[in-house]
Amino acid sequence: MYPTIFYEDNHLLVVEKPPNIPTQADESGDMDLLTLLKRYIREKYHKPGAVYLGLCHRLDRPVGGVMVFARTSKAAARLTAQFKGREAEKRYAAVVQGTPPYAAKWCDYIDPTSEQKRVRIAHASFGNAREARLNYQVIGTANDRSLLSIGLLTGRKHQIRAQCACHGYPIIGDQRYNDHAKKEQIALWAYALSILHPTTKQRMDFFSPPQGAAFSAFFMTVQGLPAYRYCDVLYCDALVLAVSKQAGIEVATADAGALSLQRHLEQIYGALYPVHRLDANTRGVVLFARNERACVNLEKALRHEQTKKYYHCVVRGKMPLDAGILRGWAVKNPDVAYLYVCNRPVDNALPIQTGYRTLAHRDGFSLLEITLYTGRTHQIRAHMAAAGYPLLGDDKYGDRQTNKAMHIHRQALLAQRIALFVPAEMPSLAYLSGREFKTYMTLALPDAF
Repeated sequence: MYPTIFYEDNHLLVVEKPPNIPTQADESGDMDLLTLLKRYIREKYHKPGAVYLGLCHRLDRPVGGVMVFARTSKAAARLTAQFKGREAEKRYAAVVQGTPPYAAKWCDYIDPTSEQKRVRIAHASFGNAREARLNYQVIGTANDRSLLSIGLLTGRKHQIRAQCACHGYPIIGDQRYNDHAKKEQIALWAYALSILHPTTKQRMDFFSPPQGAAFSAFFMTVQGLPAYRYCDVLYCDALVLAVSKQAGIEVATADAGALSLQRHLEQIYGALYPVHRLDANTRGVVLFARNERACVNLEKALRHEQTKKYYHCVVRGKMPLDAGILRGWAVKNPDVAYLYVCNRPVDNALPIQTGYRTLAHRDGFSLLEITLYTGRTHQIRAHMAAAGYPLLGDDKYGDRQTNKAMHIHRQALLAQRIALFVPAEMPSLAYLSGREFKTYMTLALPDAF
């Protein structure tokens, strides 16, 4: 029986590698994926003689997931260059023991020549050591286990398995690097692959749902993995969906139609109701309700003064105090989607309050934590600019000349977390009171300007 075929043409063959089959022939003598796929091509296309199929990357024998093979030598050369140059993007899901920090980038050195068919983490000065880099985000926790979404920045043998074990979070079911592993399938899966087609140069994204018993505890989160291009799922239950949104996409279908985050997620979860908005170019936490009643109650909870929404932003200048509250009045001009900020009440003006705390300052820029006490459209961007501290990367309210000179094209604004308070009169959502939804994303001060 042949593996699942995701895509094939004259240049490519994209498949789902089953777990526990070698990618290519090894000393075990067991049937390998490369040989199996050559047989598939020979039979389907009635090809006589030898079949060419180029191996452009590998997965460890126990690991399953999406892989691409090249059907011509030219395609093989171009795809291999993409993997070496990091134009191709691979993402993995792993269930590890313990609870690592929310997000991190690990940089280690791997010695590939150790015994017992293992690699080991070595000192950088070790003769055969090679740099191994990855980043990860914790996207779920349950029963002292964590679900990680991992991006590989280098492609070393056993890299993810060795680095997770070295940092104290071995992968469940890993017989080689987890001393306490039971006899079960390793909880590591190559769930997403993004490549450029070798001839058309079109971006192509492929998804393979993680399989194995260890992933079942994270069913709702795993369901959302196909939306990895737009967001990561932080929390999901029958009433609420919390995600960490990427920049470049509108939240609501009402604002952007088919290109909205709402529309993409509804293809996975069914009907969703956005209970608040972020600008298209703002990253971070977004909440959706999963039915109309939950939407009404969540909107009320978000308006409650004890619910706090925290943002991080980078502004030009240094605030006079380390912490404080900016107050003013705002008038929205819907014709040009612009918020005008005044220091006194005027016709049609609404009061605004923006709290801030300085987290860091360097070279004329400040990293701030913002607390919204009112929630007007564009409030942070407009209020900080009116106070003389424009957001870096914000051409609408900020310093376009500085942004251009620094080659910054995205506003430095992040919806970092929501601390939710649910009033007693909403018993159906009481279990969420006190819960904090927090993104793994971060902001940093720019280099010297």
